[in-house]
Amino acid sequence: MKISICIYHFLVLSWYIFLNCHVPQLGIEKEDLKFTLKGGHRKYLTLLNLLLQAIFFGVACLDDVLKIIKGKKDIKFLTAFRDLLFTTLAFPISTHTLIFPLSLAEVFLTPHRYPSRKTGFTILGISGLAYIIRILWLHSETGQWVYPVFEKLSPVVLMAFFCLSYVFSAGLYLLGEKLSHWKWGFLQVPPGSSLGAISFLTLLHCGLKLVSALTPLL
Repeated sequence: MKISICIYHFLVLSWYIFLNCHVPQLGIEKEDLKFTLKGGHRKYLTLLNLLLQAIFFGVACLDDVLKIIKGKKDIKFLTAFRDLLFTTLAFPISTHTLIFPLSLAEVFLTPHRYPSRKTGFTILGISGLAYIIRILWLHSETGQWVYPVFEKLSPVVLMAFFCLSYVFSAGLYLLGEKLSHWKWGFLQVPPGSSLGAISFLTLLHCGLKLVSALTPLL
């Protein structure tokens, strides 16, 4: 079973690597040069989502390989990081027809330990706020919105849209939690657990390193 899951994770990782290389090239000639240089292709949530999924399945595949080699059930921090990455980001924002089916399959194929809802909603909220800030910054720099429909929305309606987007993502977080508990039982990280705190710091640290590495490309 471990080997089959590892092969599955590797195949999905390969698929996301292909999409990350191919999809950004579509329609490149039609984009405004100034907007492209300022925002890069990663200004679109779909492309950021593809990158996130590739990172998650890369971590999951590495976790599988190490478990097979070492014959262990968990690889301590790596397994905790994998679970936190999937439960708080990879599944809740997998809102795309190319992504959601694979994320849903992951819920039923691999058990993931959920953090407290406070931690989960906080990480989800911070990531959403970071993307909103990026959208607003791009608009201030280029005078264009990432998504043209935003041009027709008043500031109040735009804020309401952002809030509803977070509520929708939080709903997906709860859906993933319920499905995971139904399939695998209660696997939540105990409140105050050092493992949960360490995995949160690990996710934050890796996220900052990833942003720093990608900044020249964005």
